[in-house]
Amino acid sequence: MRIFLTGATGFIGSALVPELIQAGHQVVGVTRSDAGAEALAAAGAEVHRGTLEEPGGLRDGAAKAEAVIHTAFDHDFSRFAENCEKDKRVIAALGAALAGSDRPLVITSGVGMGSPGHGQLAIEDVFNASHPNPRIASELAGNDLLAAGVNVSVVRLPQVHNPVKQGLISPLIEIARQKGVSAYVGEGRNRYSAGHLLDAARLYRLAVEKREPGARYHAVGEEGVDVRAIAEALARGLKLPAVSIAPEMAAEHFGWMAMFAPMDLPASSALTQARLGWQPIGPTLIADLDAMQY
Repeated sequence: MRIFLTGATGFIGSALVPELIQAGHQVVGVTRSDAGAEALAAAGAEVHRGTLEEPGGLRDGAAKAEAVIHTAFDHDFSRFAENCEKDKRVIAALGAALAGSDRPLVITSGVGMGSPGHGQLAIEDVFNASHPNPRIASELAGNDLLAAGVNVSVVRLPQVHNPVKQGLISPLIEIARQKGVSAYVGEGRNRYSAGHLLDAARLYRLAVEKREPGARYHAVGEEGVDVRAIAEALARGLKLPAVSIAPEMAAEHFGWMAMFAPMDLPASSALTQARLGWQPIGPTLIADLDAMQY
């Protein structure tokens, strides 16, 4: 298929481009920069210049494709709610380009949207429409397109990792450097689900090939890793103490990350594995944190 890929030079997109090409697909990758264009061309992809701030240009590119995968997201978490609304506008534009056809659109969300409540295991067949996480905007946009007849499916991400980046854990590293301690809230028994980057890239490919409207998939290799264990791994790498922070001190210590630090986000991928034949095989989150060059 000729696949239009947003976020093609990002963390996930840069792994997804070779995954798609090696499977025989033609990739048209979106980038905003000359360096990104050079990287895409070197990887064997076509280049489409575009930005999330100009969804009309993305719509034009999607209109010429046989399938669309949307991995781009503005990861300035200090403006998280605003960026989620921007994602909603982009999804609407991409879907408009595919209206009236069966061409698949795979969008991206977070595994938390599949959790019925705090600390409850997120599963693929649950969509918590009252979830407080602003990222719900992405799935709501997808639901609107699905109701309009667009072939939309969703890949939900946990903390996606390799030895270079680890989702929300990457900003925790910078906070630990600034504060001189690697901290967790309370006992640190809250959990983050995790999945390796290459496993996530393979899942996106399988999802777009499956072409199943309304499907939701979880890129989860580990259902839940204790945040205390994560903080201790960072402490080893940074050669800093691992310490507990009282809940009432979280905002002062973590800043904008305080909303995420105490979250309990376990998630399952059992249905994803059964429906797609996908098996996570990458290293664990802690193994990648221990292998990281701090």
